[in-house]
Amino acid sequence: MRADRLLSLLLLLQNRGRTTAPELAAELEVSVRTVYRDIDALGASGVPVLADRGPAGGYRLADGYRTRLTGLTDTQAGSLFLAGAPGPAQDLGLGADLAAAQLKLQAALPTQLAGRARQIQDRFHLDATAWFRDADPVPHLARIAQAVWDQRVLHAHYRRWRGEVRRELHPLGLVLKGGIWYLVAGVEEDAVRTYRVARFLTVDTAEEGFERPAGFELAVYWQASTRRLDAALHRQTAQLRLSPRGRMLLPMQFGAAGTRALADAGPPDADGWVRVDVAVESEAVAVGDLLRLGTEAEVLGPPELRRALAETVRALAERYA
Repeated sequence: MRADRLLSLLLLLQNRGRTTAPELAAELEVSVRTVYRDIDALGASGVPVLADRGPAGGYRLADGYRTRLTGLTDTQAGSLFLAGAPGPAQDLGLGADLAAAQLKLQAALPTQLAGRARQIQDRFHLDATAWFRDADPVPHLARIAQAVWDQRVLHAHYRRWRGEVRRELHPLGLVLKGGIWYLVAGVEEDAVRTYRVARFLTVDTAEEGFERPAGFELAVYWQASTRRLDAALHRQTAQLRLSPRGRMLLPMQFGAAGTRALADAGPPDADGWVRVDVAVESEAVAVGDLLRLGTEAEVLGPPELRRALAETVRALAERYA
């Protein structure tokens, strides 16, 4: 709406001082011509917008002028909880609301605090996406988020590794983990499960609502769920012998499990190799993970894992002979 854009323009001038028309156009995602029209509209409504010409010119408000039109809408206030993650806020359809809320918040702060807030924004940035991996395509995220907010039933077509299923879901919350969105939803009485948002093929919002489980807390559920998943995945322990370089590689390949293993490592031998016990997943997954360590590691046990790794290496040697 134009009224919202005019307010955003006014707050940009108030918060940033002298700003050029192209900079304002880029911030508001409009054309420079539209900025010119909006500047004229602000002037016609009594806002003292001054135009400074020349290479260092731009638009600014008259000295001492400040607006008090800084009230937040419900959506803008809620979007502030995503202030450190503008990308996810955009995914949820809250990008414009977040930008407007931040402008209003800056305008409401005393000058000294507003300057401090801008310094923090200029110096610190949160990027929630993991390295070397594109973010999941999540075309249904905004609709799912709206169903979470409105507490409406979802009829979903979902792709699992075992095949496709259709589910009636009670969406309880969304979680962003390592750049991947997950939906936490009730599927039947007293049952709550986790779904990867990128795997939804279709999502339809029903007219009927649902009751949230009494006492359900999203953060508590997620922490318990991740602990269960970690315990289910890391069911066995591998005994390894690591070179000095292998000790550097282990945390990179095994994450926290590798770091914990190194903390309990024995003393190095004459060649600098150490023995560690590291939690690993199933045999098939563990073989692939351990092969990434190359010749910098030797599997000492358990015997079946050592045999599986030897058979894989033997097959690779025959293939590339």
